[in-house]
Amino acid sequence: VQLQASGGGLVQAGGSLRLSCAASGRTFSSAGMGWFRQAPGKEREFVARISASDGSGYILNHVKGRFTISRDDAKNTVYLQMDSLKLEDTAVYYCAAYSTQERFDRNENDYWGQGTLVTVSS
Repeated sequence: VQLQASGGGLVQAGGSLRLSCAASGRTFSSAGMGWFRQAPGKEREFVARISASDGSGYILNHVKGRFTISRDDAKNTVYLQMDSLKLEDTAVYYCAAYSTQERFDRNENDYWGQGTLVTVSS
């Protein structure tokens, strides 16, 4: 299973970016996909995930209202729309996938994609 993330870059505070993560691999099927991030000097933290079964989503509290997660099942792709970006959103963003509903519910992902760097400047 491969998760290919893209869309990172340099953006000014208040701006927007949309991250994409395309999943591929033999008979890939997942219960959901999501995003984590790791800021310099900090631990990796969960950002958002979306269920494959009903589209229900979970978002980190302090990005609610600014970040939106969505998916395109036909493309096996998940998106993270990030608006009103702040300096503290600067991080490497990692795509993740969950193999079962149980693991999705526990937020225990099985797969990682490579990171994509988001840098928010003042």
